Amino acid sequence: MMVLYSGTTDPYSHRCRFVLFEKGMDFEIRDVDLFAKPEDIALMNPYNEVPILVERDLILYESHIINEYIDERFPHPQLMPGDPVARARVRLFLKNKYMLGDDFSMLDVAIAPLLWRLDYYGIDMSKNAVPLLKYAERIFSRPAYIEALTPSEKVMRK
Repeated sequence: MMVLYSGTTDPYSHRCRFVLFEKGMDFEIRDVDLFAKPEDIALMNPYNEVPILVERDLILYESHIINEYIDERFPHPQLMPGDPVARARVRLFLKNKYMLGDDFSMLDVAIAPLLWRLDYYGIDMSKNAVPLLKYAERIFSRPAYIEALTPSEKVMRK
């Protein structure tokens, strides 16, 4: 069984939980106190950070790497485009922080936890941001997104 070591308020861990729930995976979440990490976190990830995915002898860290692995290993529903050119564009967008068209993809997974935390970070969006806020609400209403929220994350939004 896959085990995800996850911070309950960490947006990168949130991305991985979102993908796992979107895929309908059978997995275990182990919550990690970000201010008092157990020693085994540093043994699994030389950066001593979460998220960390463990599956048998495989240990992965970095949310984008974890999410691409999950998407390739469990291809339904497919979150990265099948076409290599489109997939490369998604990877560029993930690195450059731009949104990709209308199809739900790994890019949406990457941005949603950050949008969720706008209130928590004290960022007030102006009326000009209505399209972005509507986009965020569409993602936040996805069943997998709701399932991926921890109790600590649920209280981050007003």
